[in-house]
Order: sequence, then structure tokens, then C-alpha cells
Amino acid sequence: MQPAHWVFIILGLTLAAFIWGRIRYDLVALLALFSAVVAGVVPAADAFAGFGHPAVITVAAVLVLSKAFQQSGLVDLIAGQTLKAGGAVMAQLAVLTGAVAVLSAFMNNVGALALLLPVALRMGREHGHPPSLLLMPLAFGSLLGGLMTLIGTPSNIILSAYRAEHAGAGFGMFAFLPVGGGVMLAGLLFLVLLGWRLTPRRKGQSSPDELFETANYLSELEVAQGSKGAGWTLRELQQACGEPIPVVAVLRGEKRHPAYAFRSALRPADVLVVEAEPEELQLIEDKSGFKLAGGAKFADKLGEARDLQLVEAVVRTDSPMIKRTVAQLRLLDHHGLHLLAVARAGGRLKQRLNAVRFEPGDVLLVQGDERDMAESLAELGCLPLASRNLALGKPRRLVTSVTLFGAAVGLMLAGWLPASVALSMAAAGSVLARVLPLREAYKGIDWPIIVLLAAMIPVGEALETSGGAQKVADGLFTLGRTWPPAATLTLLFVITMLLSNVINNAAAALLMAPIASKLAAGLGTAADPFLMAVAVSASCAFLTPIGHQSNTLVMGPGGYQFQDYWKVGLPLTLVVVATAVPLILLVWPL
Repeated sequence: MQPAHWVFIILGLTLAAFIWGRIRYDLVALLALFSAVVAGVVPAADAFAGFGHPAVITVAAVLVLSKAFQQSGLVDLIAGQTLKAGGAVMAQLAVLTGAVAVLSAFMNNVGALALLLPVALRMGREHGHPPSLLLMPLAFGSLLGGLMTLIGTPSNIILSAYRAEHAGAGFGMFAFLPVGGGVMLAGLLFLVLLGWRLTPRRKGQSSPDELFETANYLSELEVAQGSKGAGWTLRELQQACGEPIPVVAVLRGEKRHPAYAFRSALRPADVLVVEAEPEELQLIEDKSGFKLAGGAKFADKLGEARDLQLVEAVVRTDSPMIKRTVAQLRLLDHHGLHLLAVARAGGRLKQRLNAVRFEPGDVLLVQGDERDMAESLAELGCLPLASRNLALGKPRRLVTSVTLFGAAVGLMLAGWLPASVALSMAAAGSVLARVLPLREAYKGIDWPIIVLLAAMIPVGEALETSGGAQKVADGLFTLGRTWPPAATLTLLFVITMLLSNVINNAAAALLMAPIASKLAAGLGTAADPFLMAVAVSASCAFLTPIGHQSNTLVMGPGGYQFQDYWKVGLPLTLVVVATAVPLILLVWPL
């Protein structure tokens, strides 16, 4: 079998695994790399060369600098100003999406979104807007902002590194700005003027006592010994509360009884599985005397003297909680957290809390010691969705952080140092200047992304060296033989956008870069417009919640369902194509 055929088989299986989603993308990438080595299309001596690739080093340095910006207070300073936007939805969106776009141009876009997401929720609460109106435009704004600079998104870094290897020089820091900036402005205008009107209105207005509204929580209430409700039937419980009680099931011993079929009186130690919001849980507790299951054990564990805090948090896409249960994580013993409830948008959870396997975007209601809460959530990869006092940091740290980054950009623009070296020096300088503790610097690196890039780079190179990229380019060339080059570029743009909606944008860029280069050579045109088309399109995953971590991050807090994304994302995708292709042809002539 020809080497190109082996590469196509490996890539086909890899794409299928990415779409399937049961195995995390970094492990899928490693399996693809190992398969390529076994098949002989990647030399064993070069298997781990990707870990030293300039693109991988640059991405790691950018992630450290993003963390330094957070520690210095620069990002919180910007976030604090967005709270002054006023009560109109369009004004709030203009400020929020504009702020996240600017931040995403110079730091990790998921990090920028994570910092502004609580601000958006607080803004919605204070002015009575459902979070679903604000969060999807905010996520899309973070993707659009990353288009503007070399370091705004890993796909830009990858395309620049590819160009440097094949043309002798990579793209400059602001080479993406004429196209990326135009696409960003067009996208934000659409989101602010029209896009938010296409988002679903979930749960109406937010209550003054809650930061956000989302899908109902799955919770467990235990019938306590001597409680007022012991001996009641479910009908009597409903009458006592004065409204329908969303009981899903009653657990008695080892048996689970559906609520609709449960006619017995409730006994001590029975557990009610309910799908309710926090205020409904409080109503049941007040009327019946039932208690959240496990609460007494939790209080004994921490001791009465500890100050307990109740926090809502969303599970990030890189969280170690994913696919694991409470027992496997040992939340109480290892992290001092008591899980009270779980909400998952798009469907009812039928398991008990101790059987729930967490997914990205799940919203958790947890209780713990307020002194350790922030660190515990960070270790678990959860983003707290709570009103917070923005910490503005120390002025010295802010100035130092900005100065180091500015110096790195200056060295890059002057051509004295490549991006990988200049940005790594700035990252190291942030640690030496004590802007960022060394431990936090390592924590700031998104290691799954690093492994993904390092593993897929040799596979992407194999696509080119085996002749596979040429075969794909020949196929596209044959398909569009009678088309003008601009139409072929548009086809490449659309194919890459569709691919980025089902796999990581960095992986999409790695796979499509050699195809774009071969396609340009076959058409006898410059490679730059085709590479720029891949750079922009790989970062515009607006159709699904799985296309980018930013999309997944807002799914739970916004109460979105899978189909909500394409309702907003499809017209936004059309806006991006209509804007990007003419700008590419204008700025980077064929």
C-alpha cells in the first residue's frame, strides 16, 4: 500500500475519533502519531520532533503570558469597565464582545472568555436579561478576536510556522490584522445588531438572588428523622408547598421508584430525586424539613467553625472531572467540596448524583470552605459563575506585564527574534519579575492542546511528504478545473470551516495547510492567500458547541441546546465568508 493511502486511513480514523468525542483529543492525536510511526509514514526518530516545533513553543508561551495578564490585574481592569455598559442589550453586547475580542487578540481566547463570562452573567442579572442573550455572542466574539494577530489563536501560529518552513519567513505579528480585523468588525456588527435576536430566551428574567438561570438542577433530598414531611405522600408534599414539586423518583433502600407510580408515605432515610432550581429546593426544605443528601456528613467533615460558601461553577473542557464520578474524584475528601446539584443543558439527568459522569459545560452547585473554594475549583478545572470583586492587582505588576509583552512584540516586529523566542523570553521574564509564580505559569499552559499540536505536526507533515496533500489538491483542482482561482479559494475556505466545527481548530489548520499550499502551486498562484484562508476559516467554528472550547464553555450557563448554535452560527458563517474572501483577495492578491 502506498504511504499516502496509509496517511488517509490514519487521518480518516483520527477524524472519526475526534467527532465521536469519547476519547479526549490529545490522546486521539497521540494514537494517530503512533499509528503513523508503525505504518512507516513518520520516521520513529522524528516521532516527538513536534514537541520542539516553534509553533508548539509559541502557543505555550502565549498561554503563560495570558496567565500573567490575569495575575497583573490588566484583564480585570478591562473587565471592570464593561460593567458600566448600561441596561440596553445591544449596548451590553457591544461592550462585552468588543472587550473579549480585544483581549482574545493578545491572549488565549478561552481565557479571555472565562474572565468575562462572570461579568456577562452579573450584567444580565442586574438588568434582568436572560444569560442566553449574552453568552453565545460573547463566545463567538472571542473566536473573532483571535483572528487579528499572530498570537490570537493557535491556527495563526501554525500557518505562520508552515510559511516559515516553506517560504523562508513566517507571517508577522499583525499580518493577520487587515483580514482578521475586517472579519471581526463584520462579525461583531452582526452579533450586536441581529445575532442576539436569534438566540433562545431561556428561563426568562434572572432572579435578583441568583446570578444566572439555566436548566434545572438534579438534586437529592433526604427525608430526615423527625422532619415535618416524614409520613407525607408526594401529593401532600405538593399541597404543603402550594405548587407542583418536580420529583423525578423516590429512592428507598436499593430500589428506585418513579415519582408518578409512588403512592406510599415517605419514610426517614428515603431520598427524593428532584429536578429543581435552588429556590425550589429551599421551598421544599422549608416546608418539609427534608435536607440535601450528604449535608450532615459534609458539615461534620469540615467542622462547624468553618465558613461555608455556596458556588455555582461550570465544568471546563479541559477539566479532570470529565467522564468521572463524585466517588472517583473524591470531591469531599480531596477537595473539601460537597456536590449539591448538577444541571446539564439539553436533557434530563436520570442518574443519582453519585453516578453522574461529568461532561464539559455541566453546571455544578457546590458547597465548601470559602477560603479554599477558589483553589479547589481551579484544580478541578471549573469556572466559578459567581459575582466577584474584581481584583485589580498591583500597579507595578501591571506595568511590568505590559512592558515585557511590548518588548517581545517590538523584537518580533523588528525581525530580531522569531515569535517563539521573543514570547518565551517575555514569559520567563514574567516569572522572574514575580508577576506570575512559577507554579501558576505551568498551570496556565493548556497541556492537552500542546500534546495535540506536538503529535499532529508529524502526521500533518506525513500528509505532505507522502504525496497525500498533493492528491487532495489535485482532486480539488479537478473539481474546480473550470472555476476561477477565487472560487477554488472559497471552496477551500468553506471546507476548512466545516472541518473546524467537528475537530479542534489547531488540528484543522495542521491538516489543511499543506493542502492549501499544493492547491496554490497547482493553480499557479501565490500560496499566501490560500494559507490566509485556512488561518481565518479554521478559527471560525460557529455551528456546533464542540467546534471550540469557547462554545462548549457557555453551553451550560446559557442553557443552550446543540441546535441553538447553528441558528446563530450559520448566518454568522455566511457573514464571515462574504467578508473574508474579498478581503483576502484584496490584501493578498492571487
